[in-house]
Amino acid sequence: MLTPEERRELLRIAREAIHCSLEGREFKTPAPAQGVLAQPCGAFVTIRIDHDLRGCIGYIESTAPLVDVVAEVATKAAFEDPRFPPLTSAEFSRAALEVSVLSPLRVISDIEEIRVGEHGLLLELGHRRGLLLPQVAVEYGWGSEEFLENVSRKAGLPREAWRDPKATIYIFSAEIAEEEAKVP
Repeated sequence: MLTPEERRELLRIAREAIHCSLEGREFKTPAPAQGVLAQPCGAFVTIRIDHDLRGCIGYIESTAPLVDVVAEVATKAAFEDPRFPPLTSAEFSRAALEVSVLSPLRVISDIEEIRVGEHGLLLELGHRRGLLLPQVAVEYGWGSEEFLENVSRKAGLPREAWRDPKATIYIFSAEIAEEEAKVP
């Protein structure tokens, strides 16, 4: 469990890493990280402007300390998400950040194990993979089957791909640290 201080620190690290990149400076993670922040862990950083998605990148798992993962994926979400152009300074001043720290993955054998709002999904079928964070299903008001259909589409597969006996479905949870939405 992340403490309120650790959540604030992860958000500070994400914001500072992006800020340094915008200024052409190298970001140095605070040293030494302690506790959960020093543990290897997967994490995603989501950037929103006016509540609209502006970037989201992360790692499902990592061997690097959480503070380093958050700094790296924050800059990738800002400048390397292929769905968006690189973030500008003007946009950054309006951006709200969200850090999702992932639990280990667990394979499920029955979709009844999925708890919408608590679990994120990773679907693998052949060489395709799709991942959706737990908060996505809540944001769109999806039930379990809609969540599974959309994670299938995220993997570039047909909506019903999750039903394929060769598909592997993983669940995970995420602890979320988020900033308040910026007012334009």
